[in-house]
Amino acid sequence: MKMTEEQLVKKCLEKDTLAQKELFDYYSKRMMGVCLRYAKDAEEAQDVLQMGFIKVFEKLDMFNAQGSLEGWIRKIIVNTSLDIIRKNKKFMNDVEMDKVDYQIHNPTENAVDSLSAQDLLKIIQEMPPGFRTVFNMFAIEGYSHKEIADELNISVNTSKSQYSRARAYLQKIITEEKVL
Repeated sequence: MKMTEEQLVKKCLEKDTLAQKELFDYYSKRMMGVCLRYAKDAEEAQDVLQMGFIKVFEKLDMFNAQGSLEGWIRKIIVNTSLDIIRKNKKFMNDVEMDKVDYQIHNPTENAVDSLSAQDLLKIIQEMPPGFRTVFNMFAIEGYSHKEIADELNISVNTSKSQYSRARAYLQKIITEEKVL
């Protein structure tokens, strides 16, 4: 970044298009990673990224600089991802209980360690939307099950169940497909 965070925000609030481009260029790759974890594919992730940055620029005057700008942007991107999931109503009732083998025998303990980030991302993208959403919110974004339940309008037990099933799904894919 050529300007300080404070200068960049100030210039963006003044509708300086070069500053807006710099902010987007600086944060878009990291935020695309967030979008890819929630979206079903790269095209949907790109749409979410664009919608998210529109919200960032619309709400930039609300940034109070008490936390990091990156954290504030990430929150908007995650919320935009969740909005898309809610809009598409893919979260509720899309999980078939029979599709996940809950009794994983001899899972390889260090399986995830040997996966490349790209392989793991591909597996996460292929998860059913309910699994993917809760897994990302809990394991990656650090939301509590209570926060997830409130955000997605589900029960805490549903959040815990979806997370547990997501983990079982990951273990199954890793061991069955011998991703190692």
